[in-house]
Amino acid sequence: MTNAPQQNVGFSMERVYLKDASYEAPNVPHMFLEQKAPEINIHLEVSHQKLEGDGGYYEVVLAITANAKTDDKTVFLVEVQQAGLFVLQGIADDEMLKVLEIACSTILLPFAREVINDFVGKGGFPQLLINPVNFEALYQQKHAKVDKTVKH
Repeated sequence: MTNAPQQNVGFSMERVYLKDASYEAPNVPHMFLEQKAPEINIHLEVSHQKLEGDGGYYEVVLAITANAKTDDKTVFLVEVQQAGLFVLQGIADDEMLKVLEIACSTILLPFAREVINDFVGKGGFPQLLINPVNFEALYQQKHAKVDKTVKH
């Protein structure tokens, strides 16, 4: 039996906040008369940074862009940066990225979905409910590209 000190593993969400948001509907009210359903594209990005100090504080930002177009005209464009302040301690270096990009993003998604849906609804359009996101699959795709680039 060894008396090696055991490092406590900790994960907590300290705060969730809206870092940035914008809404545009440049072709309203003409788009309300359009009979054709718009094509909606959703783009997600996750970024994170360790904050200075010894507290294990990390900011994670989930950026979502929702763009609705009919033909070549923008119906609406919503950009949201939903952020969270997390405390992560005792997590192995090889697991830290997974926690930041998968677990933290999963926590932030419902908040971002609500903001986007609120903007779109207040803009006079039907609800825009973003489907659940498999952040683990996105993480694997993102890091598979990095690994392939490094190997060449």
